[in-house]
Amino acid sequence: MSLFTYHDQDSAPEGSKSLLAQSQKSFGMLPNLHKVLAEAPATYEAYNTTFGLFMKNTTLTPLEQQVVFMTANFENNCHYCVPGHTWMMHAAKMPEAVITALREGTPLPDAKLQALHDFSKALLDNRGHIGDDGLQAFLDAGYSKRQALEVLTGLAAKLISNFTNALAHTEPDAAFKAYAWTHPSQR
Repeated sequence: MSLFTYHDQDSAPEGSKSLLAQSQKSFGMLPNLHKVLAEAPATYEAYNTTFGLFMKNTTLTPLEQQVVFMTANFENNCHYCVPGHTWMMHAAKMPEAVITALREGTPLPDAKLQALHDFSKALLDNRGHIGDDGLQAFLDAGYSKRQALEVLTGLAAKLISNFTNALAHTEPDAAFKAYAWTHPSQR
């Protein structure tokens, strides 16, 4: 049960109405996460901005972006975002073996993607304090210092969405239900 309201155009604060309209246009639906975020226009806008910047303005490939997102989703035990990003990855025809590994917390079938996953996880686990060796391992895998900082943008977006869903117990949208997920440690 959620203590949060699933807002629509009628119930949302004034500052969220245009954001809801933008989400409806972008997704062809109004995701439940966005309905919850509408409670706080500044948070909703911060989420949309960081998510959009990460997806459109970074040098990481779409698959690499999803590795960052799904690493955070898994580590933050996000019952909403794992199914949501699984749906996105399937829609984009991304490799099934990568999707499964990210959902199960098992090694990725690609060394460079594994290095990205390890770097993202280390940042989360250590609150950014991974040391020079951690950064060097990421760089040695073929990534750049710019991309190391770009990963932070993806993780920032995920902090907002993962933590919102934990607070609100956000119900997965109908489109995501086929990809329902429970963290392996809770099965």
